[in-house]
Amino acid sequence: MDGSRLTVALAGMWTAETAGDMEPKVAGLIAEGGSPQSVLLDFSRVQRLDTLGGTLVRGIEMAFGARGIPVERTGLSKAAATIYGEISEGLSEAAPVPAKQKPAVIQALDKVGEQMVEAGRDVVALVSFFGEVVAAAGSLFTGVGRFRLAAVVTQLDRVAFRAVPIMALITFLIGGIIAQQGIFFFRDFGADTYVVDLVSILTLREIGVLIVSIMVAGRTGSAFTAEIGSMKMREEIDALKVMGLNPVEVLVLPRLIALVLGLPLLTFIGNISAIMGGAMVAQFYGQIPLDIFFTRMQEEVSQRHIWVGLFKAPFMALIIGLVACIEGMRVKGSAESLGQQTTASVVKAIFLVIVLDGLFAILFASLGY
Repeated sequence: MDGSRLTVALAGMWTAETAGDMEPKVAGLIAEGGSPQSVLLDFSRVQRLDTLGGTLVRGIEMAFGARGIPVERTGLSKAAATIYGEISEGLSEAAPVPAKQKPAVIQALDKVGEQMVEAGRDVVALVSFFGEVVAAAGSLFTGVGRFRLAAVVTQLDRVAFRAVPIMALITFLIGGIIAQQGIFFFRDFGADTYVVDLVSILTLREIGVLIVSIMVAGRTGSAFTAEIGSMKMREEIDALKVMGLNPVEVLVLPRLIALVLGLPLLTFIGNISAIMGGAMVAQFYGQIPLDIFFTRMQEEVSQRHIWVGLFKAPFMALIIGLVACIEGMRVKGSAESLGQQTTASVVKAIFLVIVLDGLFAILFASLGY
């Protein structure tokens, strides 16, 4: 003590190696330093000062400063002054205040708003991409572009012919389930034979094309996105542009044409399989012979139900193909992006297929067809 001023004479090494020994001494000084009118930190005998040692000294300064006691420094070398200045500045910065968390309702509304904006962007992108496809298709008729028959046949084989077994099996089971549930409820009213109308009309108008479209979206749509996305990652699409080829004409058009041709074919096969499944369940579970099943079907079920289902199939195929290809074009340069876009492709395609089916149902109901 020098009168009312406390002089702290720092000496030796104030580094990470000596911090363990210095720390108790610093704590003792702060505890026993009392309440002088001022404090002088004398660095003149400090041989070396690093970040950890400077932090200990800064702790002395801050402890007395918190009591309202002014602290002065003296004897700082140029290097020590630089280090100590940075330490003082860093420790003087206020801790970041955590952002106030919004209420759960506001967060949910924010999320819904973000999703709506994203959906709007998707619609704009889909319309824009459809315009590119129409322009590419137009180039085929004007002779500017080239129709790639081999690519279309290859895609048609993959999209339609190789999918026949799984589509037939799934729709067969769906038809059987509809028949079983129909017989279960119609039996209470003695109207077992109405299961023929239920299976036939429901399959031909709605279930056949809807089930096939959903399965195509999951099977073929994801494959389209993965294929085009992989080409995007390997910069093969950029290579096509450099060669003067239009990627939409080369990659997208053959896939869309194959899908538009293949989905009605799969829907027709799916309708037959579902009706066969319903007929067999009706025979074994409802004791309705096959000849009676098909005779009633011919008498009661109009052909317009067949055309309604088949009419919707090309539009479903177009939506699935456009969504799959545009999501493939959005893939960035990582495998994670490829997985995200493939998942988005399937989800969006199935959603749009269901929405489109609902719109067609409203349209045909309003037309009385």
